Amino acid sequence: MAIRTFNLPDPGEGLVEAEIVEWKVAPGDTVKVNDMVLEIETAKSLVELPIPWSGTVKELLVNVGDTVDVGTPIISIDDGQGGDAPAAPAGETAQAPKGEQQEANLVGYGAKAGATARRARKQADGRMPLGSVPESAPARASAPTETEQVAEAEPVAEQTAPAPRTESPAPAVEPVAREGRPKAKPPVRKLAKDLGVDLWSVPGSGPDGIITRDDVESFARGVNLPERQGVSDQGEAAASVSAAPSPAAYPFGSGEREVRTPIKGVRKMTAQAMVGSAFTAPHVTEWVTVDVTRTMELVERLKRSREFKDVKVTPLLVLARAMILAIRRNPGVNATWDEAAQEIVQKNYVNLGIAAATPRGLIVPNIKDAHGMSMLQLAQAIGELTATAREGRTQPAEMSGGTITITNVGVFGVDSGTPIINPGESAIVAFGAIRKMPWVVEGPAGDEIVVRHVTQLAMSFDHRLVDGELGSRFLADLAAIMADPSQALVWG
Repeated sequence: MAIRTFNLPDPGEGLVEAEIVEWKVAPGDTVKVNDMVLEIETAKSLVELPIPWSGTVKELLVNVGDTVDVGTPIISIDDGQGGDAPAAPAGETAQAPKGEQQEANLVGYGAKAGATARRARKQADGRMPLGSVPESAPARASAPTETEQVAEAEPVAEQTAPAPRTESPAPAVEPVAREGRPKAKPPVRKLAKDLGVDLWSVPGSGPDGIITRDDVESFARGVNLPERQGVSDQGEAAASVSAAPSPAAYPFGSGEREVRTPIKGVRKMTAQAMVGSAFTAPHVTEWVTVDVTRTMELVERLKRSREFKDVKVTPLLVLARAMILAIRRNPGVNATWDEAAQEIVQKNYVNLGIAAATPRGLIVPNIKDAHGMSMLQLAQAIGELTATAREGRTQPAEMSGGTITITNVGVFGVDSGTPIINPGESAIVAFGAIRKMPWVVEGPAGDEIVVRHVTQLAMSFDHRLVDGELGSRFLADLAAIMADPSQALVWG
C-alpha cells in the first residue's frame, strides 16, 4: 500500500498557522478526491480543507483544538497503491507515480501567480481616471476564483436580559438518528463545542431542522430563550453580522466568577491591527448631522421596484453608493501611506470595506472594484458579503486590499462614534442610527419645525495624507448625497 501524508497548506495572506476546529473523517473512512476532511480556523476565516487523493484514512496526526504551523503533517491516506508516497508540501499535492495523472493543487490555498495589468492611459490633463491602474500602483489581491453558496443566515439578535439560571438539569431530549452530521452552521458548532453540548441532543428550530445559536444556548442553560427579533431596516447585518459571543454557560452573577477566553484567531489579529493603526496613523474624526428623509423615501421606492425585488435594500446601500461618488470628487481620501517608500499611494479603484462583527470577532471584508458597479450590483454584492460573513466563510482574499471602510453602528441604536481606521487605508465612515427627530426646514411661510429622519455620519481619517480641508469636503459631499440622493445625477 502507498501511504500519503497531507500537510497543512499555506492559506496565503502571510498566515503561518491555523487551529484545528473539526475533523470530518475518522481512521478507516473512505475519501474521494476533493472531499472535505477538515475544518480549520486561521486568523482571518474558517476554512474547510479538501483532500487531494482518494483512498482510506489511515491516521489523524493532529487533534481538534491544536494550533499547527503551515507544512505540519495533519492526516495520512492509504491510496491503495504499492509503495510509500512522499508527503504533500504545504499548498501542493503529492506527486503521482509515473504514468498516473497528477491531481491539481488545492483551490484557494497557497500563493497565486501574479497577474499583469494593462497600463491605463492618462487623461489630457495628466490625471488617472478612477478605475484605471497607474504604473506605480501596487498589485491588488484578487477575489477568490470560486464562491461558496451559503444558506440564509439567522437575523441579528436584539440584546435581551439573561434568563434566570435554573437548578434543574437540561431537559431530556430524544437524540436523533446519527446519520451524517447534525444540521448546524460552523459558528454554532464551535459554540456547542465551547459549551460542551452534544449537537445530536439539541432539537433544531431553524428551517429544515437547522440548529441555531439560541437552540444551543437554551439547551446549555436548560431554559427556553425568547425568539430572536430582526434588526431595524437601517442596514441589516451587513455592518454588524451578529452579536459577539457571550459565555452562555455562565450567566452574569452566577456560576463561575471569571471566564477566560484565549486570545487567538480573528480576535487576536484584530487586536494587533487596531493597536497598530491607532498608534501609527494620527486619527482625526469629524461629524455631521444629516436629514436623510429623502434617502429613506428612495429606499422605499427601490423596495417596490421590480429590479430590486430579489435584493435587500437599506440605507446602507445608498451610503455605499454615496461613498463611491464622493471619492470620485475627492480621490485623495482613497489612498494609503507607504512608510517604507515614503510615498502616498492613491488608489484609482474602490474596494469598499464593510466592517462586520461576527461570532469570531470583527472582520472587514470588502467589495472588490465597487466603483464599477451599478446600484443593483452593489446591493447584490452587499447581500453576498453579509451572507458569507454570517456563515463564517469569509476568505482571507475577501478581507485584503480594501481602500476605504463603512462601519454601521446604527444597527445597535448607536448615534455615532470614533472608528479606528482599517490598517492600510486612510479613512473610515461610521453610519449612526436613523431616528425621527424635529428638524427646521424652510416652508412657504418661513422656517417650520417638522419631523424628519435624521442620522449622524462620523469620519476618521489619517491626518498624514488627508488634511482637514480634504476630509471636510469629502464628508460634506457624502452628507449632501444622503440628504438629497438626486445630487448623484449631477455628480455621477
